[in-house]
Amino acid sequence: MKQPVMLLLALACAAAAFSSFAAAQARPFPGPDLQQIYQRLLPQIEQIPAFDHHAHPGFADDPDVDAMASAPDTSLPQRTRADNPELIAAAKALFGYPYADLSPEHAKWLVAKKAELKKQYSGTAYFNLILDKINTGSSVANRAMMADYLDPKRFPWVFFADSFMWPFNNEREAARNPDEEVYIPLQEKMLHRWMQQENVSKLPTKFSDYLEFIVRVLMDNQKKGGIAMKFEVAYFRPTAFSDPTREHAEDIYRQYASGGVPSEKDYRAFQDYIFRFLVNLGGRLNLPVHIHTAAGIGNYFNFSESNIMNLESVLRDPRYRSTTFVMIHGGYPLEREAIWLAAVPNVYLDSSLGELVQYPSAFKQTLKMWLETFPDKITFGTDCFPYNEVLGAEESYWLGAESSRMALAAALAEMISENEITETRALELAHAYLHDNAVKLYGDRVH
Repeated sequence: MKQPVMLLLALACAAAAFSSFAAAQARPFPGPDLQQIYQRLLPQIEQIPAFDHHAHPGFADDPDVDAMASAPDTSLPQRTRADNPELIAAAKALFGYPYADLSPEHAKWLVAKKAELKKQYSGTAYFNLILDKINTGSSVANRAMMADYLDPKRFPWVFFADSFMWPFNNEREAARNPDEEVYIPLQEKMLHRWMQQENVSKLPTKFSDYLEFIVRVLMDNQKKGGIAMKFEVAYFRPTAFSDPTREHAEDIYRQYASGGVPSEKDYRAFQDYIFRFLVNLGGRLNLPVHIHTAAGIGNYFNFSESNIMNLESVLRDPRYRSTTFVMIHGGYPLEREAIWLAAVPNVYLDSSLGELVQYPSAFKQTLKMWLETFPDKITFGTDCFPYNEVLGAEESYWLGAESSRMALAAALAEMISENEITETRALELAHAYLHDNAVKLYGDRVH
């Protein structure tokens, strides 16, 4: 009798083990519980205070919101146009906007309401109020210079480093197309501002002195609260960087620092050296390097030349293993390829822009794929920007935050329903994406 009993027990244990395994096995489609899971998750995700890893906070008349400006007649994707009705929902949520359209006569109400609130919440209180309304604890300010109306405790500064690559005569560069005609002079202006900051009246004669000038700017910006440096280089030139020697870069500097127009080949080689010098400096100074890696504005933005995968030779270079890289905008629309760069220990992805140009139903797929691959290496951002006095940083803050939370809840609900993760794990991933992953990059410098 003992043998049959033991056999039955063994079979029962095996069946139980198989049943447990089958229940945990991921499946290709969500079940009928998907909507219920989503409805449970969303309110909990909305309660998580966010850390916005990429934004351009400021007022529409503030020239320091960015180091560059939009080129004329820029074509914008549908969701970022001024006629997007979701912006009316943003105005209602933030300011109690009473109208169902943004006609010029009704928009005056919104402008007046903001002006009233700015008086009521003076100094840094106004934008702190906006962050409170969207449940964001801190928002990284990507700005040319910081503004006194932004609270440095809640708006850590990321400054721009591109201008160091453009010290020579840029007539030929600016003449390449109407976009560069706008962008390049702004880089010259930014470099001049850094020179004023360091009391440098003209380009140093020696290349070593120019490099020392760059070091001083970064160290001073760090003392002023800068937590990272940012590159928008994809707007100005290809993102494939060669590896020239210092001697080569020095020869080019010696030839053109006092005048003359460098050839494209020489200028690119010089810029390649300066870019790598800055990347290496980021590791030495513990300044993470943020790089724009998505499709950009402007009618002459060359996506094939700014493809995020062009950066792989830099990101996988062991000389820069102490430098932390943040791929701003996550390479969109090549986010599927880009997530595999996060396999590099010091590379992170930011999701901003993706949640604005895509509706939540599409952005959900991006987040789900990222969460299923390297969930500890992805960070949340809104890419808010003050487009004009009616549709400002406030509305784009709201749209970015709301879209991200909805898409996140939807992605995690699918993962739960498809037996990929538990609900407890889903909320851990939500906290990591919205806050924890980015905050860990900066230690006690952010909250």
